[in-house]
Amino acid sequence: QVQLVESGGGLVQAGGSLRLSCAASGLTFSSYAMGWFRQAPGREREYVAAVSRSGGSTDYADLVKGRFTISRDNAKNQAYLQMNSLKPEDTAVYYCTPVSILARKNVFDYWGQGTQVTVSS
Repeated sequence: QVQLVESGGGLVQAGGSLRLSCAASGLTFSSYAMGWFRQAPGREREYVAAVSRSGGSTDYADLVKGRFTISRDNAKNQAYLQMNSLKPEDTAVYYCTPVSILARKNVFDYWGQGTQVTVSS
């Protein structure tokens, strides 16, 4: 059974930083590109970033490019999202899941509980 557990969210002032973590189990972690998505109240879930299976390639949505950095540690079955220069519009629940980098979409319908990020102005 696939389990995805996100953590690291919180309340931060605009311009601040947070580092999100995603712990994955029940799958061969190194076989999948991993991505982060977010969903703000009243809005659809949107793609944020992805990292290739080896960690050697990354992809970012334009809205976060230059501010967020995605990475992974295959030995620990974990993915990370370092978020800098946060803006109020980054406020959302953040989720991680296996992803198709080319399609910028989840490959399975597996979602964790997410982690709330709130950025105050």
